[in-house]
Amino acid sequence: MTTPMPTAVIELRGLARTYPGPPPVSALRPADLVIGAGDYVAVTGPSGSGKSTLLHLIGLLDVPTAGSYLLDGVDTSALRDRDRSALRGSRIGFVFQSFHLLPYRTALENVQLAQLYNQTPRNIRQGTAADALHAVGLGHRLDALPTTLSGGECQRVAIARALVSRPSLLLCDEPTGNLDSSNAAAVMALLDELNGAGFTIVVITHDAGVAAHASRTVGIRDGVLAETRTETEASHA
Repeated sequence: MTTPMPTAVIELRGLARTYPGPPPVSALRPADLVIGAGDYVAVTGPSGSGKSTLLHLIGLLDVPTAGSYLLDGVDTSALRDRDRSALRGSRIGFVFQSFHLLPYRTALENVQLAQLYNQTPRNIRQGTAADALHAVGLGHRLDALPTTLSGGECQRVAIARALVSRPSLLLCDEPTGNLDSSNAAAVMALLDELNGAGFTIVVITHDAGVAAHASRTVGIRDGVLAETRTETEASHA
């Protein structure tokens, strides 16, 4: 009996985004990309290369002008705005450079708030949020406000918020950009650990050291996407 192939988490088919002019700007030229469950992919490129456009499309924060994007086998191009938002809230966990924590909410409350978007029952939100913070090593800081946390701890809260709903994809945008080298190393070690636990991770970065943690690297320049390093090559690095 043949075992069915698992559905890709991300599948881009000729995906493109052009911003109207004059003149029109092709921020992402037709791109094909498949990212499977458990993959760890870095997307690299200089400023203005199209990284942010790709992030917004994969994160369902923007819509393409051509092609299609399947997330967990769901063709997102056919979805209404409300359904796109629901899919984003349930399947994608975001980690941003600037943390985006509410300063007057505790670490626990910040993580709990993420569950409002996927209709997690109220009676289990606190417990699952606490579990997520324990998983990132912040079980002792549940009641701390972001203003009392270090940059590394703030990013750990942001990661806990991203993973609390067990998303299909952790989408990280320059996750170490606001951290010193010690905290950056700790955050990358945590992402490595999460990938080892089965999370699919895509990191958008210009930092070669961050990209080196991924098993695959995809470069983007002038809106053109191309794989530059595979898992086999990474294992021999």
